Amino acid sequence: MSEVDCLRRSLAPPAFSPYGRASTSPSPVNRMMAGFARDFRDGVDINLGVGYVNERTIPVDLLRRAMDAIIADPVRYRQAFNYGGPEGSPNLIDSIGRFLVRTGWLKEETLASKRLIIGPCGATSVLDALAEIFAPGIVVTSDPVYYVYANALERKGFELLATPEDEEGIEPEALERRLSALGERLGELAFFYVVTVNNPSCTILSEARRSTLIGLAASLSERFGRRIPVFFDLAYELLIHDPRVGARRSALGEDPLELVYEIGTLSKVLAPALRIGYLLGPPGPLMDAVVQKTSDTGFSAPLFAQEMAAWLLDHHIGEQLERVRAGYREKAAAVRQAIDAELGPYLASCRGGRAGFYFYLTFSRIETCTGSPFFRYLSRTTGDPALDGPPERLGPRVVYLPGEYCVDSGGALMEAGRRQLRLSYGFEETEAIIRAIRLMGEAARFALAQQG
Repeated sequence: MSEVDCLRRSLAPPAFSPYGRASTSPSPVNRMMAGFARDFRDGVDINLGVGYVNERTIPVDLLRRAMDAIIADPVRYRQAFNYGGPEGSPNLIDSIGRFLVRTGWLKEETLASKRLIIGPCGATSVLDALAEIFAPGIVVTSDPVYYVYANALERKGFELLATPEDEEGIEPEALERRLSALGERLGELAFFYVVTVNNPSCTILSEARRSTLIGLAASLSERFGRRIPVFFDLAYELLIHDPRVGARRSALGEDPLELVYEIGTLSKVLAPALRIGYLLGPPGPLMDAVVQKTSDTGFSAPLFAQEMAAWLLDHHIGEQLERVRAGYREKAAAVRQAIDAELGPYLASCRGGRAGFYFYLTFSRIETCTGSPFFRYLSRTTGDPALDGPPERLGPRVVYLPGEYCVDSGGALMEAGRRQLRLSYGFEETEAIIRAIRLMGEAARFALAQQG
């Protein structure tokens, strides 16, 4: 070994921040998805784990027309291929506002009293900004948790107060008990973070429950003499496709203490690659800090993508929304029928199918966690060639998100999480999803046989 090789091996890693040190170890979901991605076989393996939208819902022709429109009008869409301002494109800010008023989500007078800003890279970048601008503290959220953001918050030093939900969202009595148990640490509360159509469970937060959470945050803010904001993540709000849910309204109109903020995205209804996410709420230091974080991250979201999104909102969002909702409504019905037929006898509960594109399954006796017989059957790692297939030609594999990654570690749902999974009916076509559910039925019978 050369002297340079010896020196290179002897050097310690750089001096990382706590977040940097935590990030050197990939999260469990990161490891699992990377493992499958390395040798995933299109047309053979079936991915029900990713939260990707279905390719058929992406309006490619409209995107092409949007690009042509902004090129053809350099006065309205000025310097569309240059840097933009950190607050976001004025065109897009106005278009989103008009859209929210037109759909009845917001009243004009409410919108006029708020500030709307565009994140640098989708709604996730807005969430990342919040984790940067707040001092680490305790975050109130639901259980099951939005695992991607939950993991990120914990890496940045936050602690989750994840509270189980019922059919309307976070269960108030359970939350009151958890808050009371904090004792003197109650003053460490940083903010509330609630996904209005929960990922992974697709529970639709009721407006009554939403009001309860706002009232609780207001009471705590008054008690401690500082604002404890409530962030409602609307990621799947536009994808409520069950007509029985009825019209819904923004929480910003019931916010006398100006604690409420809404995080929106166009990824689920237009195209994820546009990376359009926004934050809407009362003007003030918090909004100023998020805008500065956007500037620090990269000046702005790509301006041409913002202008394309503005054009689409102004001209075609109505027809696009109906097409997307109808598509997912149809898929949800077919997938639910397959779940009932193939997995019904093994399930304790099945949630979802009314909004977004997830079902959240809880099995009665079958564990779904990594390493379980159920998981090994679907990943073709049982060790039995008759079940797995030969190494050079493994049988079809099914990727899903185990519930163990979706529940708060150490929380009340840990045991149940070992018997749960999130199934996405977004990305794959319906026929492939039904094939995967049949394979899950086989995996369930294999797992029960292993239990004896």
